[in-house]
Amino acid sequence: MLKIYNSLTRKKEIFKPIEPGKVRMYVCGMTVYDLCHLGHARVLVVFDMVTRYLRHLGYEVTYIRNITDIDDKIIARANEKGEDFHVLTQRFIEAMHEDATALGVLPPDEEPRATASMDDIINMVQTLVDKGYAYAADNGDVYYSVSKFEHYGQLSGKKLEDLRAGERVAVDEHKKDPLDFVLWKAAKPDEPYWDSPWGKGRPGWHIECSAMSTCCLGNHFDIHGGGQDLQFPHHENEIAQSEASTGEKFVNVWMHNGFVRINEEKMSKSLGNFFTVREVLANYRAEDIRYFILASHYRSQLNYSDQMLDAAGAALTRLYTALRGIESCDSGEESKAYIERFNQAMDEDFNTAEAIAVLFDIANHINKARKSSPEEACALAATLKQLGGVLGLLQDEPDHYLKSRVSTDGLSDDEIDALVARRIQAKQDKNWAEADRLRDELKEQGIVLEDKGMETSWRRE
Repeated sequence: MLKIYNSLTRKKEIFKPIEPGKVRMYVCGMTVYDLCHLGHARVLVVFDMVTRYLRHLGYEVTYIRNITDIDDKIIARANEKGEDFHVLTQRFIEAMHEDATALGVLPPDEEPRATASMDDIINMVQTLVDKGYAYAADNGDVYYSVSKFEHYGQLSGKKLEDLRAGERVAVDEHKKDPLDFVLWKAAKPDEPYWDSPWGKGRPGWHIECSAMSTCCLGNHFDIHGGGQDLQFPHHENEIAQSEASTGEKFVNVWMHNGFVRINEEKMSKSLGNFFTVREVLANYRAEDIRYFILASHYRSQLNYSDQMLDAAGAALTRLYTALRGIESCDSGEESKAYIERFNQAMDEDFNTAEAIAVLFDIANHINKARKSSPEEACALAATLKQLGGVLGLLQDEPDHYLKSRVSTDGLSDDEIDALVARRIQAKQDKNWAEADRLRDELKEQGIVLEDKGMETSWRRE
């Protein structure tokens, strides 16, 4: 049975969907004012993996991932670039989709945008005002009254008195309480705005997700996910807004993935210590990046380094080498134990590191069975591709992956094939010195030869 660590209860729980056989999941997506970095890539890949595994278990999954396409950072960047904010956000939405596709991330079932959800947002703010959970200030802003929500702090474990004691931000004179947060912001001169009962303005960030998630999935749904940095205050505020508005429990299971770190610091744009997905793709294959992300448990902190990405490429090379040269066929009896072990690993809060270890055990078995039992090797290879697919891995043709390269430097495939052909001829002529020289020449260019009798295949290191 699938167990998921629930940030709300701080323990693993057996997953029981609200509606048998169906899962409704919402994940906070990108604020589109710049290119995605590896921290964003981790969110995309992790919850793509979660969706794939839930479907592997037979669930009908409705996966919603939103886009924040209006906020302070977007307005500031558009002004800096001297362009309309719609043009800016559309460019970065398209770039995000390209990055996600490269990383093998399946598109969500719906991808609501804040600017297209304005009626729902305004209606939710109005409901909160009507119920006494929010108030309009004399400056045109609308604030949520944190003290009115009895369970505030349940997700983060924070207490109101402690938050107030630690409040260092200058108190906004328009707020009744320093902890109150904005639901609707009055428009400043030359800013984008929408008409509302409180005047021209735009939504606060937190209310956007409450409105979009409940409109797409209903007032009460199964899983809400996002990065660890969103647990407080964003997700805490989502709970307060949504439950006060609907009168129902908002979400059953809260999932948060860990940070990507560089030199023991969280990767973030504000710290300036980030690599965009495109910068990393300039030096590494997309599947290597995906493997690097999934090789660690999603809740752990993930330390970025070139060495870790090199190790990911080497690991995938081992798996693809096991698949190379084996005809496709159906999985057999010898695969059942591996499938069971894989599912057991994933059922323990999506333990991808343990699941990947099972893939390597299958690969070792394939290598041993390749000569002695080709049919067994074939069935195991089918299982390796099937289980790899649950993680979004090993879906390339082995030859293509093993011969692919990121950089255009070095020998082309045709040049390598020509040198390999010359070496084969030298071996046929029993010119062993020339054959060895050609092997060494190829090795200096990062090309590894694998001889099987008089046949030779090659791959890039």
